[in-house]
Amino acid sequence: MSRVGKKLIEVPAGVTVEVAANNTVVVKGPKGELTRQFHKDMKIEQEGNIITIVRPSESKEHRTNHGTTRALLANMVTGVSEGFSRSLELIGVGYRAQLQGTKLVLNVGYSHPVEFEPEAGLVVEVPTNTKIIVKGISKERVGALASNIRDVRPPEPYKGKGIRYEGEFVRRKEGKTGK
Repeated sequence: MSRVGKKLIEVPAGVTVEVAANNTVVVKGPKGELTRQFHKDMKIEQEGNIITIVRPSESKEHRTNHGTTRALLANMVTGVSEGFSRSLELIGVGYRAQLQGTKLVLNVGYSHPVEFEPEAGLVVEVPTNTKIIVKGISKERVGALASNIRDVRPPEPYKGKGIRYEGEFVRRKEGKTGK
């Protein structure tokens, strides 16, 4: 029983959802437009501003795709209406980030600066030199870029230095003990 798949998706004002043949869905809103093709067996029904996802049977494949389809479609609707953002913090002596045009340049303890060029549709902001905010309409792409930035220098467990998500808890280890 998929509890996620049974939830209704409410489409806010200003957002249009078009379901074409072969289950291709186009969602347009004030922030942009997203297109995605869903599993051919899932039936996407729209009545007014309510969208429901109906699965054809109780097979394992249909049950797993039911909740996934609903979650992806709900994220598309939220993305074009509100957008998504992910915040990262740089913790460590001398660790800093800066923007050069649209390019993000990180100085995180390597002999060279690490550069990121965000793909079209994503915006990177650096309000302070130790905070990075990734914004966009696709939750998947925002999370992937934030993850790639974090992977440059993940937080280490002894001093907690590195790049971490805002509010992320890093479990600390005890170092060597001298006698």
